[in-house]
Amino acid sequence: MRIVLQRVRRATVHVDRRIIASISNGLLLLVGIGKGDEGLDFGHWARKIVQLRVFEDTAGKMNLSLQDTGGEILVVSQFTLYGNVHKGRRPSFSEAAPPQEAERLLNAFVKALRAENISVKTGSFGARMIVELANDGPVTLVFNLEPSDEAR
Repeated sequence: MRIVLQRVRRATVHVDRRIIASISNGLLLLVGIGKGDEGLDFGHWARKIVQLRVFEDTAGKMNLSLQDTGGEILVVSQFTLYGNVHKGRRPSFSEAAPPQEAERLLNAFVKALRAENISVKTGSFGARMIVELANDGPVTLVFNLEPSDEAR
């Protein structure tokens, strides 16, 4: 699984010119599901994300988590995170999970995030979306997750 985490002041997802999801202060997660992600412990990564100290305290240091701030999460499916551009001029997406598997695993990850008592909103899987955001900081982190990473 690959995740691009962005700390945002606001983020909105539009489908067919309609707003389908919107958050204020929180995290936008662009999530790509890859082949072999079935073995990931989504609960582990959900806890890691909601407890990650990426929000500033009164001294301006990143010492607060999403749990501390009461922020929200917006999850947007992003299979293009598995785009491989090393050969040719067109990206290959052969490492991305097939759509049915990816949707099932993405839903399992969203369920794990919601189990952490955080407000979680989502884009529309497989839809053409317009994502607007105000990146706060900017703070952007990239996760390349493998089942073997969970032991660390």
